[in-house]
Amino acid sequence: MSLYTTKAPITITCHKRIAPYLEQEVRELGFTIDETFITGVRLTGTINDCIKLNLNLRCASQVLYSLKQFFADNADDVYKNVLALPWENIIPDPGYFSITSNVMNDTINNSMFANLRVKDAIVDRMREKRGNRPNTGADLIGTVIHLFWKNEQAELFIDTSGDSLARHGYRKIPGRAPMLEALAAATIMATRWDKVSPFVNPMCGSGTVAIEAALIATNTRPGLFRLYYAFMHLQGYDKEIYLQEMELLDRQIKEVPDLKIIATDYSDMAITNAKRNAVAAGVADLITFSICDFAATPTPKGKGGVMFMNPEYGERLGNEPELEATYARIGDYMKKECGGYFGYVFTGNLDLAKKIGLKAKRRIEFYTSTIDCRLLEYELYEGTRKTAFEDRV
Repeated sequence: MSLYTTKAPITITCHKRIAPYLEQEVRELGFTIDETFITGVRLTGTINDCIKLNLNLRCASQVLYSLKQFFADNADDVYKNVLALPWENIIPDPGYFSITSNVMNDTINNSMFANLRVKDAIVDRMREKRGNRPNTGADLIGTVIHLFWKNEQAELFIDTSGDSLARHGYRKIPGRAPMLEALAAATIMATRWDKVSPFVNPMCGSGTVAIEAALIATNTRPGLFRLYYAFMHLQGYDKEIYLQEMELLDRQIKEVPDLKIIATDYSDMAITNAKRNAVAAGVADLITFSICDFAATPTPKGKGGVMFMNPEYGERLGNEPELEATYARIGDYMKKECGGYFGYVFTGNLDLAKKIGLKAKRRIEFYTSTIDCRLLEYELYEGTRKTAFEDRV
């Protein structure tokens, strides 16, 4: 059996509420989705498919290739099932492997014990088949095996990603309370942006949203910023397959003439860091950065487009009473300066959002860390709503 040509279930995980956007990009890559659930999608494919998915996906966390599904009442059942798998055909010689897990079983009060039983089974099998044992550890620098075990249902995977794909690899200076790159990409995908009209990002912080917008518009994939994946540490790994996929990523990058992405922040340090991150992402020439109050952000007139703002909302940054005035000013800014745009405000505080003083057309659910958030969409008309409607007709 070759992992590279044998099809098996593939589970792609993501952060909660990002799954619809992950599903969208998986379908755009030409794959058929078998199932979508709250933290991911499931399809059928090979390890070579996993390579493609790892390099292309913006919203994913891990790409997991299923080895076996089985019933397990206790850790001894896990050991027996793991022992039966042909690890000598999966882990290189000499090799190094790590175990990760997600365990919800009444017989286990410490997931590390389940990890230990998986490790013991693999080591015992390798010692029997090869006469030696591979090295093991917590660092994800070799083959990575993942155990999912809920009640009596268990599934063992090859984690082909290793470190999470949700961090795209270009951001060298994260700044204060930065938005995760995968979340930023998903929120942009949730907007009505056409990837051609202006994208305006006041309060840009470390630049993640503006950078992700530039990467999405030019079809620049996350795989171009990362040189290491766990699939590189599988028996029979063919580097040429990886290099072919990388070459395809290069060829797919496109130019967008006259693309305007504008990012501002009142902090000179934030703008300095954002510029450095944009350079690392290769999109510094596509983004106009400037230091100013958000209300002074230069917004191209008569163009339409998207205004995207991620203000502080009192959970991790900012003082809530002071932020009430800021949110009121955000509403004023959108009404006065963003006519013809769709305005988006990402916030984890809906009480503060009420201070904006505009009615949201859509409220799109997201999470950041453990905070329940909304991406609020506002349709901002030029002139009066009646005039704007007549102009559009």
